[in-house]
Amino acid sequence: MVTLAPELPGSTAAIRRFRDAEVVVAVGHTDATYEQTSRAIAEGVTVGTHLFNAMRPLHHREPGPVLALLQDPRVTLELIADGVHVHPALVQAVIEAAGPDRVALVTDAAAAAGCPDGSFRFGPQRLDVVAGVARVHGTATLAGSTATMDRLFRTVAALASDPDQGLAAAVRMASTTPARALGFGHVGSLRSGLDANLVVLNQELQVQAVMANGDWVSES
Repeated sequence: MVTLAPELPGSTAAIRRFRDAEVVVAVGHTDATYEQTSRAIAEGVTVGTHLFNAMRPLHHREPGPVLALLQDPRVTLELIADGVHVHPALVQAVIEAAGPDRVALVTDAAAAAGCPDGSFRFGPQRLDVVAGVARVHGTATLAGSTATMDRLFRTVAALASDPDQGLAAAVRMASTTPARALGFGHVGSLRSGLDANLVVLNQELQVQAVMANGDWVSES
């Protein structure tokens, strides 16, 4: 998958080239207008990279990329549902509007994921992690996340008013939907003939065990 900004020169040609090479094309890190994003989708864009983050915000006179991506049923919407990058109420609104079969959970995790607070490097940038939130050193700018997928899973599962429906939706958004968005037919669900990848959770949705390609993964 490749993410591009459709307002930049050459973007249309790039989308067509990637599409013809069967590369999944996403819109993100963009200041595109609603119209520019809609044209990009018509050319072959099928994913919105971490919706709301690093893109022009939704405005009532210029809805920008958010509405264009949300409106089109061909587009899968990534969400960093860590409770920091997107307000939980907005996460739930997107899930209700698009449905869990169009929403893919992504961590956008940086090198600091799973680590205690402190200073880290993110490419050429220095990150400061305070209270589990990563920001560019000396600024309020978010820089990736420190979340792992199990945290996102617990967050979205708790949003629904019906616990069983929330859990079922979270499973789809963490597995089936992202696999389909990437065109992976061998993973994403538990069916005969697919890779035997699974995560075992307890009642509190904490990870208890992981299987990868049919083998249990040890903590070491």
